Amino acid sequence: MKKVILTLSVMSATLSAQAQLQTNNGIEYLQCQARDMSGDFSDLANTYFLADSITGFDLNKGEGLLNWKRYRLAPRQAFNLNGYWPVRMKMLDFPDTQYDNDPNLKIRIQKIDDRTLRVTLFTSPVEPKMDEANDPMFSPEFIAESLGNGDARLARGRWNTSADNSRIIYQNRNGVLEIQKYPFRLILKDANGKILTQTRHIIDNDSTQVKLLPFNFIKRGSDNSRSINPVFLLSPGERIYGCGESFTSLNKVGQKVNLSVVDPQGPETDGMYKPVPFYFSNRGYGIFMHTSAPATADFGASYIGAQRLFMGDETMDFFVFFGEPKQILNEYTNVTGKSPMLPLWTFGTWMSRISYFSQKEGLEIAHQLRANRIPADVIHFDTGWFGVDWQCDYQFAKDRFKDPVGMLKTLKKDGFHTCLWQLPYFTPKNRYFKELVAEGMTVRNGNGTLNYEDAVLDLSNPKTVTWYQDKIAHLIKQGVGAIKCDFGEAAPYDGLYASGKTGFYEHNLYPLRYNKALWEAVKANSPEQEGVIWARSAWAGSQRYPLHWGGDAATNEVGSVGMMGDLRGGLSFGLSGFSFWSHDMGGFVTQSPDDLYRRWLPFGFLSSHTRAHGAPPTEPWLISKEFTDAFRANAEMKYQLMPYVYAQAKDCSEKGLPMVRALFVEFPHDAGAWLVEDEYMYGSQILVAPLLESGTDRSVYLPKGKWIDYQDGKVYEGGYQHISVAEHKIPCVILVRDGSLIPQVPVAQSTDKIQWNQISWKPFKADASQCVGYLYKPGDKEITIIKQ
Repeated sequence: MKKVILTLSVMSATLSAQAQLQTNNGIEYLQCQARDMSGDFSDLANTYFLADSITGFDLNKGEGLLNWKRYRLAPRQAFNLNGYWPVRMKMLDFPDTQYDNDPNLKIRIQKIDDRTLRVTLFTSPVEPKMDEANDPMFSPEFIAESLGNGDARLARGRWNTSADNSRIIYQNRNGVLEIQKYPFRLILKDANGKILTQTRHIIDNDSTQVKLLPFNFIKRGSDNSRSINPVFLLSPGERIYGCGESFTSLNKVGQKVNLSVVDPQGPETDGMYKPVPFYFSNRGYGIFMHTSAPATADFGASYIGAQRLFMGDETMDFFVFFGEPKQILNEYTNVTGKSPMLPLWTFGTWMSRISYFSQKEGLEIAHQLRANRIPADVIHFDTGWFGVDWQCDYQFAKDRFKDPVGMLKTLKKDGFHTCLWQLPYFTPKNRYFKELVAEGMTVRNGNGTLNYEDAVLDLSNPKTVTWYQDKIAHLIKQGVGAIKCDFGEAAPYDGLYASGKTGFYEHNLYPLRYNKALWEAVKANSPEQEGVIWARSAWAGSQRYPLHWGGDAATNEVGSVGMMGDLRGGLSFGLSGFSFWSHDMGGFVTQSPDDLYRRWLPFGFLSSHTRAHGAPPTEPWLISKEFTDAFRANAEMKYQLMPYVYAQAKDCSEKGLPMVRALFVEFPHDAGAWLVEDEYMYGSQILVAPLLESGTDRSVYLPKGKWIDYQDGKVYEGGYQHISVAEHKIPCVILVRDGSLIPQVPVAQSTDKIQWNQISWKPFKADASQCVGYLYKPGDKEITIIKQ
């Protein structure tokens, strides 16, 4: 979509890639634009309160008072520039006896467990209501432990606390939180006392210029609303990861990341279907910004020495984690939840396009998969299974699906589960439009009518959720196995919701509520109690409702841009607490070029979940015999590896780890591993380096040790290697860690036909004294470790 700004004067000849399309008062024009909150914190009309000093703290309660000094920003000329200068301010509020010029406001520290502390700072004497028992971002387990009397109560005692005239200290064997009283600082240290990061104070600016404001909150001159801006040190060599399914470079240092849900129309821009307000540093700490308000994280983009967290929220409620990446991911998912283990069939091949339109077409796709001996487990019907394409009414079109229940039984008998598309928006011509509006089940604007022409389900309303889940339940009871949870990015920011909140807080929560409502409906009505969705949008906590895919990837750009964006997005998503993830293998937008599709296949099959989807033809037999052979070879590789896939998936679900994981998660002490974003570990033992460009070879970085080629057995040393796959059946670099024992089974045409009694163990051994493998079969209670 071309972005155009019309002005009354001369149109600018160029438009910066970073620029936002805005009206004169700073409001974004377009729904697909993320909220950039940073501009609010340089407005001369605002009052600025700078965190100054601790005026009292009760160690037993973990609470104290933080003094905030009142400032204004004054324009300042310095020869050839106009800047600003923070100037101490005497308030003009009336009556002045009723307000504090420099308020003392609460700071609270909570012990969560031995790697996690919770730090909360308020900007008002009236604390916002935190209904934690119903907070959708928190896992049920965390809620039960934090509000109950479980083991977590004992874990909180693992922090030693002390205080003197200058500081307050929380310390244990994993890290230190030091609260410096004046100048106020939150200082994170490792167990040896090394400073990991700390907040900035006004005295950190030099005497001649102010390049950035320190830790502050604002009171807007327009309406007195408040927002907070924590500012932390960014150290030389520091690298930041996380923030959700981000398609830009994995290391966020030097980037400004807008944490607001949008539909970026594919994985090629800085917009995100699935932002997550969580990140961690290679220095050994992580931060979860517990908020649903939009936030902009400036990681050294505007000032190279600072993390500037421009938050829409008036409260800073942070969970702080200490440790290496695996430990931090485990801690973060202890708070927001871990991805539950998915049924075996979901790890098989999902066959789809936009769209299959009839019962006959769906059965023919299933027939061709079996006739061509392509292992597969799922047939997906996209937007065309309704009476009118895209018009979601939860019913199979009667003229094209003569016997949908019979179709579902036939498919299931042949080893296929079925997935159906739907969305939460209802056009005026939809049969349910009037009912939803009349019954108050949609998001409303301030006038009590609709924000958009379409009706948007208000999923903060229990009545709406019940209505919606009843519609889904009917489909699952008919025999449907999974539901595609499409869209979810357009909840109105200015809408009013049944939760009592506006879209400012509900917009980012909408995908989480949507994921939850759908996943629970599928699970509750499945004969096997299997919760399976295929979701595009997400927020913190959505990992509890798997699984998610990477959106609408481009197929027609030189350089495999869509494939590169999906790989970055999947890695970043995995660094944000999600174990399971997929993408449209071959790309979505137009017919995928043969070469691109071929190179995409190994990446698609060596992801946790595998789906061919997009503009037709996606089906290999409609492309060529040669392509069908290539598709089959990749599918057979995954089905042969299914015992490995299933055991690794189980391990991920228990530890909050991703199946598609950045190298440094597995090798945190290998400096080179932190630099790699075009390779990944598939579980803990297999390294995958897709061909992102045309050709038969590529440069690959290997962590220290020996690596054995999965296809030809050749051994490689750690470091940079140039590897050819010209003679390989699968056009991809696939290497196995020295000392790995990989379980395999004979190829089956569907996962329900896997012969688990015929597992063979293939050792990959160079220098290792023994090989180790992992086994987890359907019905097992825990992973078994096998050694040879």
